[in-house]
Amino acid sequence: MQQEFYFLFMRKCPELKYFDMKSIKHQIFYFPEAMIRLESLCELTCETSTDASYFYGLTLYCQYVQKLIIFNTDPKSYYGIVRLIEVQKNLKHFEWVDDFNDGHFTSDDHYEKVLLTLEKKAESLNYLKVFFEYMLNRDYEILQDVLSKFSKLKVLIIDALLYFEDEQVDKLQMQVYSELELLSMNNNRIDIIYSIIENSGSRLKEVLFRPYDAIDCDYEGFDENSLIFIRKIYENCPLIEYLSITFPSLEEHFAEFEKLLKICQNLKSLLLLIFSDIETNEEYLKNGEILLKILTRSASSNLKEIRICNGIKFSLENLEEFFEKWKGKHALSILTVDPIYLEEDYTKLINKYKSDGIIKDFKYVNHAELDNSYTL
Repeated sequence: MQQEFYFLFMRKCPELKYFDMKSIKHQIFYFPEAMIRLESLCELTCETSTDASYFYGLTLYCQYVQKLIIFNTDPKSYYGIVRLIEVQKNLKHFEWVDDFNDGHFTSDDHYEKVLLTLEKKAESLNYLKVFFEYMLNRDYEILQDVLSKFSKLKVLIIDALLYFEDEQVDKLQMQVYSELELLSMNNNRIDIIYSIIENSGSRLKEVLFRPYDAIDCDYEGFDENSLIFIRKIYENCPLIEYLSITFPSLEEHFAEFEKLLKICQNLKSLLLLIFSDIETNEEYLKNGEILLKILTRSASSNLKEIRICNGIKFSLENLEEFFEKWKGKHALSILTVDPIYLEEDYTKLINKYKSDGIIKDFKYVNHAELDNSYTL
């Protein structure tokens, strides 16, 4: 039945632009109309559990795929996938997502062949998204070397813990992505993120990461690196619109953050975590008071959304004062992981300013919602 469906599909479909072949079993490239249909394919989604012979068959006709999305569900051998990447003549968008149990990783070359083959597409590639679950030392070296070739990237999304030595970070600072508009790096140290920003920030509109990951990866150097990160943003990213940021509750960091707000006037959305060594309600309220004063003084009227992780609380008095002073700007959406704002006094205050059009939304969400709908 399924084979008959694909046979009719290939006959009746006048032009095939998008194809999701995950879990497919029938070798459709043997159907009579396969060449005509598959030559026009622009977007292909597949998974590594598909037999390699299937990918070899596709390479006969599918050579002009512009968007290739691969789910690594069975990491035994990548020869078929590598060949499919290799024959593409205008690959612009590439995504790789590991989706397997660590214990199933049996590929001898890990990601080496995939990365080295992808390197040959550097002239056309402008979108790269990779989620690598299980990297070895040589993978880091190859990834860094390959990344240096992708000078035309507009979007770079990496979800992989990069164990770069100081020498490798220095090399990273010399790389230039002059067309980069979006940078998203989860599970990485802050110095690795700002090393990419340093020479590639002039067109950046989005710099995204999960703040908790950055602290966990960079605990010892967090104070210094978070300060440098803030400076790299306002020095190199004049067009920034969406920004993840985290820093300790220190006077110098608050001052630099305010400077960032004054310079980066296009900023529309913030994902913010303020880290405090003293984890008390009083400390969090103090952080909240400082933050609201900074936002009142220096935030651009373009700011529409603030996502707040832990480390910050707003008293009723400070929140009301802030709402009053926010009048005349964009209606503001605030997302928070603190359930205190569900209490009656806060709810009444928030609803009042919602009715006045000052607040668009004030929403309590869990950490996953706060991060996942913002990071990529």
